[in-house]
Amino acid sequence: MKIIFAGTPEFAAVAFKALHDAGFEIPLVLTQPDRPAGRGMQVQASAVKQFALSRGIPVAQPVSLRLDGKYADAAAEAQAVLQGTPHDVMVVAAYGLILPKWVLDLPRYGCINIHASILPRWRGAAPIHRAIEAGDRETGVTIMQMDEGLDTGPMLMTERLPIDAGDTTGSLHDKLAELGGKMIVEAIGKLAQGSLPAAVPQAQSGITYAAKITKEEALLDFAQPAEHLARKIRAFNPFPGAIGIFNGTPLKIWRAETGACESSFQAGQVVTADAHSGITVACGTGALHLLELQKPGGKRLPASEFLKGFSIEGGRFG
Repeated sequence: MKIIFAGTPEFAAVAFKALHDAGFEIPLVLTQPDRPAGRGMQVQASAVKQFALSRGIPVAQPVSLRLDGKYADAAAEAQAVLQGTPHDVMVVAAYGLILPKWVLDLPRYGCINIHASILPRWRGAAPIHRAIEAGDRETGVTIMQMDEGLDTGPMLMTERLPIDAGDTTGSLHDKLAELGGKMIVEAIGKLAQGSLPAAVPQAQSGITYAAKITKEEALLDFAQPAEHLARKIRAFNPFPGAIGIFNGTPLKIWRAETGACESSFQAGQVVTADAHSGITVACGTGALHLLELQKPGGKRLPASEFLKGFSIEGGRFG
């Protein structure tokens, strides 16, 4: 069973490594072009590319796979590479490029995707973030046969995973990546033996879309309920980081818990700010106990340490 693997970030790299370690032959990897990243915005190879190069696996990085439009020449080059690489199936995980019909139809067994939700809930780019933000109690991984729609293809395997009360996007990502790696190894193993379950169409009810996360969404509105803000803080950790504007200064809030608050306090008003009681901010409903913060140019610090270098007493957020 020869696999072309298409993926870009760490979530995909975990699945790629699982397939490689399971002994499947991977003659080619597709991943996004190198791009600037990190605080210094230096050009970096994707996690998938780094692993592929460490194992001596050829890598292709087309800017597009569409045979028409601005990058048609680059897509044609990629087409020649794919057609010239014998393979049975393409495994896709968080690749980041739309696969046109010619790609979907090229492998003998088509293209199989690893998606970090139980479809049809949270189709799209940011299923982990959106599940936490929405307050979902569980999520999971779907192995699906890809079609031309946005995560609309029939499902081959699903496995559910509870979302713990303290889960952030970072912690849940790692759990789902490991689960996805395990499941895709199982799925490709069954495919090779001719025992992969028949694909099941997705339900036509319960469809939701996980829009890509934008930095503009990171701003916290303390007029909203504390529970909503706490979920958002967890959902935006580690990227892009939730932001509370305190007296004009943007502070990143990395961890928080909900609590009660007297109705006499206005939304955004600091209720307590000391090493003993911590930092408590009134919200539209309830209050947030801020546990870990970061000022511009500073480090992430527990509230007690943060207060040693930044005064919050008597101010307000918003």
